[in-house]
Amino acid sequence: QLQASGGGLVQPGGSLGLSCLVSGVALDYYGVGWFRQAPGKEREAVAARRWSGGSTFYADSLRGRFTYSRDKAKNTVYLQMNSLRPEDTAVYYCAAGVGLIASTYGSVSRYSYWGRGTQVTVSS
Repeated sequence: QLQASGGGLVQPGGSLGLSCLVSGVALDYYGVGWFRQAPGKEREAVAARRWSGGSTFYADSLRGRFTYSRDKAKNTVYLQMNSLRPEDTAVYYCAAGVGLIASTYGSVSRYSYWGRGTQVTVSS
């Protein structure tokens, strides 16, 4: 089970932090990713990493503005979003997939478990 939280309304240029509490899976075998879906668009990968560590995947267009982190003790992953733009408006999801490798972090189909999503709206 994954529970994303922290969405809301923020002005352009502002910051927002999302959290995703993960439970019910043996996290050491999983990767956990953040995805987003804007109205009328396909779901896209934002950031992801294996729970056990290693390199972090970021969508090229978001690198430098978004930061992925995790707290093992709390079974929680985070997405810190800075310098937000109106085009960042979307429903943000966290998801978990087993056996992910770096080349598959960004593939929606490789994730088996999805949270319900949290709305992020960037608007003045």
